[in-house]
Amino acid sequence: MMPLKTDRPLAFFDIESTGTNVRADRIIDLAVVKLHPDGRREEHTFRVNPERPIPVEASAVHGIYDKDVKDCPTFKQVASKVATVFVPFIAEGRRVVDPQRIFHQREPRDLTAALRFYCGELHLGAHGALDDVLATIQVLEGQFGKYADLPQDIEALNDYCNPRDPSWADQTGKLKWVAGELTINFGAKQGQKLRELAQSDTGYLRWILQKNFPRDTTEIVSNALKGKFPPAPAAN
Repeated sequence: MMPLKTDRPLAFFDIESTGTNVRADRIIDLAVVKLHPDGRREEHTFRVNPERPIPVEASAVHGIYDKDVKDCPTFKQVASKVATVFVPFIAEGRRVVDPQRIFHQREPRDLTAALRFYCGELHLGAHGALDDVLATIQVLEGQFGKYADLPQDIEALNDYCNPRDPSWADQTGKLKWVAGELTINFGAKQGQKLRELAQSDTGYLRWILQKNFPRDTTEIVSNALKGKFPPAPAAN
């Protein structure tokens, strides 16, 4: 049983794909299990045709071949159903729980070893999306059983799974608070104020929006181009 206290549904998900390039590769298998605050579970699986051949090296990992997806719908055809499962999602204000990070902080191994360590079970369905999701849930439940000091409040567990510099304005530290001003924290523009760039170098900010930066980073930059800036954090 999951002792974690939540105020909104918690979605566990996993994908299998044609490869690891986030721009070029396509999803083949997607599974989502939603845990509701009242304990209910929803399971959703989507097997899709990536509209391109699946490389043999990818099939060797997840066991899904071209013949397995040739009659499946495309992702475009199921996208609205996927969106309904996840509901409109933005990174800002969301809390992220990652059993793998908990595991790596306590017992650095992979998911198969984690299932064996915490649950005493073999992960026979390894690399199937739904099997991996269900195994992940079992591992998290096992972690709560093993570590009495593991936070059971979703906000505290989010902080435990995602430690970060308190001066960061986004999850990965691309934007940083310095003396109450948002500044760029990477590359050639590091140290420059976002507010000033929004007036003098909009081309650079639009470049950020076109690249593969995290969603919460691009949301802040997009709002800056509209003249909207988040309030500075209170000084400690």
